[in-house]
Amino acid sequence: MTDAERDLVGAIRAELAAIEPARRCDRRALRAGLGMAGPRQGSRPIGRILVRLAPEDEAIAQPFDWADSATHCRWAYLRGVFLANGSLSLAGGRIHLEFVVPVEDMDRLTAQLASVGLPANTRIRRGRGVLTWKGSEPVISFLRRAGGTAALLELESVLVTRQLQGQLNRAINAESANLNRSIASSRRQLASIEVLAATGELARLPTPVRSVAKARVDAPEASLTELARTLGTSRGVVQRGLDQLEQLALHVGAE
Repeated sequence: MTDAERDLVGAIRAELAAIEPARRCDRRALRAGLGMAGPRQGSRPIGRILVRLAPEDEAIAQPFDWADSATHCRWAYLRGVFLANGSLSLAGGRIHLEFVVPVEDMDRLTAQLASVGLPANTRIRRGRGVLTWKGSEPVISFLRRAGGTAALLELESVLVTRQLQGQLNRAINAESANLNRSIASSRRQLASIEVLAATGELARLPTPVRSVAKARVDAPEASLTELARTLGTSRGVVQRGLDQLEQLALHVGAE
């Protein structure tokens, strides 16, 4: 990731970590999520959050009751799980979020995320369970529902800008490819017309085909649609006429 991308990811984590639950049940849920043993346990940011939640120490050993908890408690819990076990990366316009948890917790967390409409891909990596989302839709949905606001809006803006830039680049590349094909076709057609004119074959062709040949010579860069408009005919007629010119030139050249 670039420095700007790291700063944005850091801002999102800081924003989620700064949320101070007002409800006692949400504080307990957050503490339960933070208590899931993960790679970030013992980090300073997590330690600071735990200090803020110190009055809830009696809840440390209590497992989170997902089935009987309110939606706001569930999201406080998932926010804690993300802060303790989650990582977010943004590089080259791609966004990736994963949780790394003990293997015995993987299936439970997978089911919990699926129950809120955010199923994750899972695998075992170096003896730990890994849950992954790739793509902006599930990641943005999770971060928003977990409490992300200002920094998340900036992330969405970055992703939209990159998406639009990607679409623009693809459109430019496609247009450039079409233009190159048109130029190559025009050159072949002009060369064919020159061969037929030099051998006298052009003069013996039907009038509509000769008209197509003249229109191409008069407007080497014109598209088929423009040639058809000039001749007052259809694009298909122009295409067939040019194809006939090329095929006859090949035949003449072979002889």
